[in-house]
Amino acid sequence: MIPFNKPPITGYEQQYLHQAVENGKLAGDGSFTKSCNEWMEEYFDCTKAFLTPSCTHALEMAALLAGIGPGDEVIMPSYTFVSTANAFVLRGASIVFVDIRPDTMNIDERLIEDAITSKTKAIVPVHYAGVACEMDKILFIAKKHNLTVIEDAAQGVMSTYKGRALGTIGDLGCYSFHETKNYTSGEGGALLVNNPEWKERAEIIREKGTNRSQFFRGQVDKYTWVDVGSSYLPSELNAAFLYAQFEQADAINKDRIKAWNTYYEELYPLAEEGKAELPYIPADCVHNAHMFYIKTKDLEERTALIDWLKQYDIMSAFHYVPLHSSEAGKRFGRFYGNDRFTTRESDRLLRLPMYYGLSEENVKYIAEKVRSYYAC
Repeated sequence: MIPFNKPPITGYEQQYLHQAVENGKLAGDGSFTKSCNEWMEEYFDCTKAFLTPSCTHALEMAALLAGIGPGDEVIMPSYTFVSTANAFVLRGASIVFVDIRPDTMNIDERLIEDAITSKTKAIVPVHYAGVACEMDKILFIAKKHNLTVIEDAAQGVMSTYKGRALGTIGDLGCYSFHETKNYTSGEGGALLVNNPEWKERAEIIREKGTNRSQFFRGQVDKYTWVDVGSSYLPSELNAAFLYAQFEQADAINKDRIKAWNTYYEELYPLAEEGKAELPYIPADCVHNAHMFYIKTKDLEERTALIDWLKQYDIMSAFHYVPLHSSEAGKRFGRFYGNDRFTTRESDRLLRLPMYYGLSEENVKYIAEKVRSYYAC
């Protein structure tokens, strides 16, 4: 069987886990956590990076930093994971969903400004499949209306927009290191703080609302409760596992890009014949091969293709059910304008196996079976 996903393993994870145990500190902010933070700050050129237990936690921290509260509105696409919305709903905000672009599956930047009201507090672009949203336009709109930009870059680690790492372009950026992502700690995430004014408060929120970190640096003579916050520190074991992958980040990225390119080459004839659509990468974007998907004619064809691939022991998957169509989405948000593409495109999208170590032989085998379906 060819699985849909395999968590990446570089070979050094067990060694670093053992080292973390030997160090005698398994709680948050040990040496491996600090090494991960420093690696991200240097590699992605951001003001400050904070490892978190998940991207969900990173988004919740971002909502706190941005001052989101009851009565506020937050603009985002409906085609995203529930955590993108939940982080702001937990603060009492209402979600305003905006339609996506059918080419990248990202929020349609041309529709954002009309969705802004006097209650709007933030824009949350989601970089789907590690392909950047049109950030110049989004930042222009945000500056014009004095809004915070929080990038959901859960899938975007190692991707760039006009040479800048995703997650470092808005005021705040959020990464995921879940086992389904390009780099993993099992569960994990990170908050990137790009606005220097929020650096100190982010540290306090992450430490349960205390100035504990300042105490350990000798900046205060005792630490105490100074702000709202929660426990947003991951275990040192998670950080040790992740750091082994950060050390091999370029190799992992290169391996995934090779598989992605092979998929594209092998399936391009289907696109030429108009039988299926392949991913689109805008000229200003460098993606990280987080996923490879095709778009079928409709939901019925996608279901049939999934069943077809199962016959050959190939696991494939569809993705999000649009949030605005869910029970909670209707309760906590509203869709601005017309749903021209969100539901239609989500019904057509099929994800093929993609993971570090996926062999060229298997990619070609999968592509051949996809082509054989359309040849019937």
